[in-house]
Amino acid sequence: MSETAHDSMSREERRAGMSLAAIFGLRMLGLFLILPVFSVHAQTLQGGDNLMLVGIAIGAYGITQAMLQIAFGAASDRFGRKPVIVAGLVIFFLGSVVAALANDIYMVIAGRVLQGAGAISAAVTALAADLTRDQHRTKIMAMIGASIGLVFALSMVAAPLLYAAIGMSGIFWFTAILAAGAIFVVLRVVPDAPPVPRANAGRFVDVLRDGQLMRLNFGVFALHLIQTTMWVLVPAALVAAGGLALTEHWKVYLPAVLLSFAVMVPAVIFAERHGRMKSVFNAAIILLVIVQLGLFALGDTLFGLALWLTLFFVAFNVLEATQPSWISKIAPAASKGTALGVYNTLQSLGLFLGGMLGGYIAQQHGAQAVNLVCAVIAVVWLVLAATMNPPPRRVEAAVPGTDATN
Repeated sequence: MSETAHDSMSREERRAGMSLAAIFGLRMLGLFLILPVFSVHAQTLQGGDNLMLVGIAIGAYGITQAMLQIAFGAASDRFGRKPVIVAGLVIFFLGSVVAALANDIYMVIAGRVLQGAGAISAAVTALAADLTRDQHRTKIMAMIGASIGLVFALSMVAAPLLYAAIGMSGIFWFTAILAAGAIFVVLRVVPDAPPVPRANAGRFVDVLRDGQLMRLNFGVFALHLIQTTMWVLVPAALVAAGGLALTEHWKVYLPAVLLSFAVMVPAVIFAERHGRMKSVFNAAIILLVIVQLGLFALGDTLFGLALWLTLFFVAFNVLEATQPSWISKIAPAASKGTALGVYNTLQSLGLFLGGMLGGYIAQQHGAQAVNLVCAVIAVVWLVLAATMNPPPRRVEAAVPGTDATN
């Protein structure tokens, strides 16, 4: 095997990365699309005048994801990745149909609960780890992490336009179509995975006893708690500081995300190629602290908001790309799905609790207090991350189905 061939991704690895990123993106787009418009639409539903129920409808998917990520991850260790992913997407499809047929807030909540019950994130990231060699895994995770940031920005742009054209029911039907498309991608596009070791598959206790894994789990919890907490405040801040109507917020989000990708991709490649993942990882957490302090001190203008949001997306995308790769490298081979299940459970809890925390603190102590609390959480994370060992740099043979000569 030549050095050039060894250093480049094979055709099958590129195919795996793009197809799994597409699955993640299709599913997350379906979850994100209601965020910019549902609170307004809910006023037309029976029970939609209860803001607590509206909040539950928006966040319900996060709590059911948190409850089921470990189970889906462990099931993928035992029964294989693809069958578990397809089963989760079928559940997500059914939840979208229930929400599309809803005529009151309670049926929407039921649909969102079902959507979240299709908790496939752990199985998808475990499959990505199965299909890629160590030296390319962070690049694949970067594709998946980038897809989340991109569809979030896309949902901010597309949701108001879709709502005007097809209504909320149409958005949920569109979400069901996205789920069906993701099933097709799993069955027909994603490469077949190598066999998963079955001995002691999914040992939950081994994951919980691993201090390195649990530090990473706290990190993803903190990252997504901060993300959701921020978005309790950001839309209102854009209206107040820049006079931007809701339908114009994409003018800030989209450039911020695209610019962040331009920084994130070289940073991730540098981290992987030169064995500097821990340094880049910690730098991204420091940037997260700076963003929160910047929003606290200089977040009352449109330019300031755009700057801090761009830097936030840089930190977010770097951390989103490197954390699952790090976990996949240090998790026991037979418990990789379980480890990623715990990881994605903490991610979902962060998403669910972030909105509650942000709303409570802002109501009781003001918006700037939210930024200070997020800065403290990020500092705690930085201290924990500084005590971690760098991830191992292993050189493995190509996984079955790859062509290392490409």
